[in-house]
Amino acid sequence: MRKIVLQMMTPLNGRLDDPAAWVHDVVDDQYREIDRIYSSYDTVLVGRTTYEEMAAYWPRALAENAGTETNQVMAERMNTYRKLVFSRSGDDPVTEWTNTEQVVVATDDELAAYLEDLKSRPGRDIHLSGGSSFARSVLALGLVDEFYFFVYPVVSPGVPWFSETSDQRDLRLVGTEAYGNGVVEVHYVPRERADAPRPDSFTDMLA
Repeated sequence: MRKIVLQMMTPLNGRLDDPAAWVHDVVDDQYREIDRIYSSYDTVLVGRTTYEEMAAYWPRALAENAGTETNQVMAERMNTYRKLVFSRSGDDPVTEWTNTEQVVVATDDELAAYLEDLKSRPGRDIHLSGGSSFARSVLALGLVDEFYFFVYPVVSPGVPWFSETSDQRDLRLVGTEAYGNGVVEVHYVPRERADAPRPDSFTDMLA
């Protein structure tokens, strides 16, 4: 079964919007760790607004050979990934980009059914990206299997990650890493998944 992984930068109080307001820098070893995690994906889930920002930057960065070597590796990944752009209506077409598909899901039930089916199909892990409304919807549905937060030493007012979650979610810490810019990486999995017994066979996984 594929996993949906939320991997994001965030300030200490969990703000998810307007990263330009609080991301002060990304040091090389942090960038390498981000790229290492990105190497486990083949698909990105993204809302319309964030997708348009990505489509405006990554193809150009790759074509112009812009940024560091690590940035170029990530540009290549972003251009190669399958990109699923989620919309409630599908009224507005998305900017063309390689391996991009618009997915129309009118309700949360349709979104949950689509993502559960996607997770059951062959492939590598799936990165949950922005925007804020879309990411919070997926979090509220309890469909995220793994969390990587790069926590910046900043408190900044804005929209928090779990504002639409209606119940308590217990997580288990898998690992941490600190970087020279004061950022701390924390890696969590949902506790109920972490505590579940490992299946003895593929048949058990389907039971």
